[in-house]
Amino acid sequence: MLNHFISRRAFKVWFAIAIALVSMAGLFSGGGAALAEDASRYELPLSTEDIDNFEDFNSKLPLSEASLERLEMNGFVVMKDPFSPNREDITAPYKLLKRLEVPIFVTSDTLLHVYHIQFDETLMEIEEEHFYGDLWTISEMMLSKSEADYRASSGEAKEAAKMNVAFFSVALSLLSPTADQLCPGSGRECDERSYEGGYPYFKPEELEERRFLVPALVKEEVDAELALIEGQSGFAKSPIFGYDEDYSQYRARGHYTRSERLKNYFKAMIWYGRMGFLLKGCDGGCIVSEEEAKVHTLAASMIARNLLGDPESKELWDRIYNVTSFYVGYSDDLGPREYSDTIDSLFDEDVSARALSDSDLALLRAELARKRSPKIYGGTGVDSPACAAEPPFSPEEADLCLAATSGLRFMGQRFVPDSYIFQNLVIPKVGGYFGEGDAFTLGPYGRHFPRGLDLMAILGSERADEILKALNDSSYQNYSSQKAELRLEFDIFSEEEWQKNLYWSWLYSMMPLLEAPDPNSPAFMETTAWQDKELTTALASWAELRHDTILYAKQSYTLKAISLPPEEPEPVAGYVEPVPEVYGRLLDLARMNREGLEEAGLLDDSSRSRLVSFETILSRLEEISRKELDGEELTEEDVEFINDFGERLNGAVEGVDDESKKTTIVADVHTDPNTGLVLEEGVGYVRLVAVAYDLPGGRVLLAAGPVFSYYEFKQPMDDRLTDEAWREMLADSPPAEPEWAASSAEWLSYSILEAPPDERDVAEAGEVEEKLVEEEEIKAVSGQGAEIRLEDFEVRIGWNLLRGWYADCTITLRNSGDAEGTANVILEDGDGKLLKELEIKVPSNSAVTEKAEVDISGGSREVNSKLVE
Repeated sequence: MLNHFISRRAFKVWFAIAIALVSMAGLFSGGGAALAEDASRYELPLSTEDIDNFEDFNSKLPLSEASLERLEMNGFVVMKDPFSPNREDITAPYKLLKRLEVPIFVTSDTLLHVYHIQFDETLMEIEEEHFYGDLWTISEMMLSKSEADYRASSGEAKEAAKMNVAFFSVALSLLSPTADQLCPGSGRECDERSYEGGYPYFKPEELEERRFLVPALVKEEVDAELALIEGQSGFAKSPIFGYDEDYSQYRARGHYTRSERLKNYFKAMIWYGRMGFLLKGCDGGCIVSEEEAKVHTLAASMIARNLLGDPESKELWDRIYNVTSFYVGYSDDLGPREYSDTIDSLFDEDVSARALSDSDLALLRAELARKRSPKIYGGTGVDSPACAAEPPFSPEEADLCLAATSGLRFMGQRFVPDSYIFQNLVIPKVGGYFGEGDAFTLGPYGRHFPRGLDLMAILGSERADEILKALNDSSYQNYSSQKAELRLEFDIFSEEEWQKNLYWSWLYSMMPLLEAPDPNSPAFMETTAWQDKELTTALASWAELRHDTILYAKQSYTLKAISLPPEEPEPVAGYVEPVPEVYGRLLDLARMNREGLEEAGLLDDSSRSRLVSFETILSRLEEISRKELDGEELTEEDVEFINDFGERLNGAVEGVDDESKKTTIVADVHTDPNTGLVLEEGVGYVRLVAVAYDLPGGRVLLAAGPVFSYYEFKQPMDDRLTDEAWREMLADSPPAEPEWAASSAEWLSYSILEAPPDERDVAEAGEVEEKLVEEEEIKAVSGQGAEIRLEDFEVRIGWNLLRGWYADCTITLRNSGDAEGTANVILEDGDGKLLKELEIKVPSNSAVTEKAEVDISGGSREVNSKLVE
């Protein structure tokens, strides 16, 4: 199912067959390469007396009592930067630590962030310097052809051509600069050379060059459409298309707030990406009527023939679509090429779309309907009979809604795996809630919101699974089966398939962070707290990916300062986070980025230089981290490379302005129309991590390095956050940090996921005060020594002549206790009426799955389960 969207086409990318590891002649400390078996490793808990440089480290980076507690328990601790608590540049701490003569810990967070800079800067440069102008030219040409179609047509074809005139007029209006987008100052204030990172305004001459007047023919509906787009207030009926559109999506976000040109490009591309000429129509159960669908299909056919029949327009459209597909992937919607190719296959190749008869249109629509339907629901027609239903929703209703949104999108938004995962882990694919309390994901009718943890669990993180369960975010009917199906889909992908485009390859690069560490990794990497830290790293990097691709990635919807000495210090033996697989995959990704853009002729010299420098850094880090895992002593050159890491990074960020280096960015990734809320993923201020690491010979040292902070929260959909608004929120009233961050963050109290050390033994015995009542209830229903909980509950509702309305239920119970127990489970309908009571024996330390059929013909079509005394 997914394979179609990642392997239709691929850019040619040449990867190095192997990376040669060259032996260095002079070894630091003169000892020669140590054998792996000679390497020793400290054990946890760790005493600060065992750390050789603890007193020196603590005098320069003082550790609080909470920090020491976590350091001794886990071998590492995450701290706020004492010199700059609100630091936004992740590369800056390396130079500070070097001047302080604190051993440097090179973090994967840094490298993932530096790749974000490469990705975002190259994409932004191409959009501003090339694609804005290309899109203007295409839109002008398509408008001219649409006006010609209007003059040459009659009847429904004339109506369709008018629709196209309005469609392209909206895009040109959005691209056209306005007077308030010129520099408001004068003289030196508006000198282009005084702006770091590019001139953010339109120039006066562009105001005339890009002036656009809406044709009188469509002025009323275009003006009404533009008012809704500028209002950005949520769902409303489109005056041109006749169905509901989410106008809050037109608020420029991500890097598109950086210049007026990018703001206009964003709005026009959102228009081209979201608005669909729908294929299916009917009176009652569709998004548009049968007559409207005929006009939509005629209009789409005209667009396809006009675009593909004009070499210049086609070449420019192909350049935008193919290069953005190299970054993000291909659309799951039908496009101009599919429409034109289908017309060619059914009719004479020279046929004009204007000349298609009613019978031709019926044949064309039937053939197009056999092609793929969208896999991600983008909010089209949210209040239509096809996509709005009374709860409980069914998966079949979701599929019908997706099919109803099928049609042509001029530059469709792209299929991305995380949105696909989210779509399949919210209602109606996932059923009713059976957990306790208010889970983050819970809405009025079930699981309305996904979590970033869902993505990480599908990509292989067992810890993400554990956290979802602990927070009741997986306590929904069918969640486990849906997750299992998704894992099967993703597990079959080969390395080649993961590297079809930059978006998928970025996800692939972070996946090793979610896996069990190498057996030779230092002790701190084998703790649960480090798994939590790596989850934060992966989630923050994913948030940056969604930020950078917010225009193109199809979003899922639920149905409805310090004084330092000037002298240069001697090198101090530092440490590289030993995740060579991450560095190797990032190296492949950076090369893919550079070579793909070189082939397209879209890579400028500064971007090429940054990428080449980044590739060199990654190659060295892969080499050094493998030495660390093999227990080899680092060479003098290796030690100097780590110590000078701040300077090494200069080449990878050369010419990048301070704004582009900031970690404090945000992206909305999912919309729930039922609550009017969106899911926001944010990256916060840079933190420091202190880690205890081994050196060959048995010494233990403390090193420090920068790491991400990460946030996940909900926000009103009509107030989707820009980076600027997010920074204000961070400074004034930041949302809560995720529960799992407390296991390593010294400034956070321990969460429900992990009890503090002095309560750990008690908690493991099940005697924490808050859990006493729950413990007694468990014993009452399951017997002394048994600990039974409801792990999963699935319901399949059906109807036939013999049985009427019925539900087949699957109940999974898990007993984590040391004795067999018996659980009493009751099944109720949505009104609380008892349907069936079950007694299920569950052996110790095992799970049992039982099936039960219940008659639901006399009440609501809903079944809930309860574990009772």
